[in-house]
Amino acid sequence: MTYTLSDFDYTFDPSLIAQYPLPERDSSRLLVLDRKHNRIEHRRFYEIGEYLREGDMLIVNNTRVIPCRLIGKKEHTGGMTELLLIKRIEEDVWEVMLKGRAKKGNKIIFSSSLNCDVQDRRDARKDEYTIVKFNYYGDWDTILSETANIPIPPYIRRKPVEGDKEWYQTVFALYKGSIAAPTAGLHFTEKLLFDLKSKGIIIAAVTLHVGVGTFKPVNVESIDDHKMHPEYFDVSKELADTIRRVKANGGRIIAVGTTSVRALEHAAISGEVMAGKGETGIFIHPGFKFNVIDAMVTNFHLPKSTLLMLVMALAGREGILTAYSEAVSLRYRFYSYGDAMLIL
Repeated sequence: MTYTLSDFDYTFDPSLIAQYPLPERDSSRLLVLDRKHNRIEHRRFYEIGEYLREGDMLIVNNTRVIPCRLIGKKEHTGGMTELLLIKRIEEDVWEVMLKGRAKKGNKIIFSSSLNCDVQDRRDARKDEYTIVKFNYYGDWDTILSETANIPIPPYIRRKPVEGDKEWYQTVFALYKGSIAAPTAGLHFTEKLLFDLKSKGIIIAAVTLHVGVGTFKPVNVESIDDHKMHPEYFDVSKELADTIRRVKANGGRIIAVGTTSVRALEHAAISGEVMAGKGETGIFIHPGFKFNVIDAMVTNFHLPKSTLLMLVMALAGREGILTAYSEAVSLRYRFYSYGDAMLIL
């Protein structure tokens, strides 16, 4: 079946977009969608263990968000501009998303110790991103942490605050590289993870550095024509071996977030999960055959987004639309700092 973009729309109230996280990560609401029994239940996230069994495997994304939103001044005009780091091409050369006008050869100044030269200005609307070379004095990571902001999403209608540096990282964030958080993981606390392990649930991690591929808008009517921007992933041999063992013993693989799903399913594109790392542009939408995951934890996603398409691939379009309609009517909090869903 061929789907069009309008098939992934739903009626939404913008006032439901969470602007701040709850004081306690695991106190968010949890909508449980049981596909087998066609049932929806409403719980709190800290009760998620009631739906998991001994021998199940919960796989999180251990990527860490880097400060990557820079506000600068164009040297030649004095005009302000904003730059979002996308991908390091080589040591000090980056692919970036640049707002406003800037030509090849222009210099942008961010601070007394950091500036960049525009090497190639492209059209972001055509998936062509600007190439810049950074010039700086001192340690790159230190300068970036002092100068750049954590890139909270644009639908959060406020400026970043100091608290976002902690709120917008998962408690298992380890490897630097993401320009956005794997937000389904934001609900977990150290205590909740400990309690799940104590119940006999295996906790493991995959790495996918979240880039524009995860949240880039779909601008084509037929979703078959959409191309994902590649993102780096790493599935270790230990993880692949453990997944195979869990499945052989009858345990379920529960992925935390769409990014974990994409990394795992890319690694199993041949039918069986294999260790590997590199870049993935896998696009999961209805009709996709899942080879690894049996269930997933996810947030509530934007209409017409690839994230929504992925959860519909797992739970069915009508099932997700019904769940979302109920979540809207019950005033669930949506998107990055919002509530969660468990799809079983």
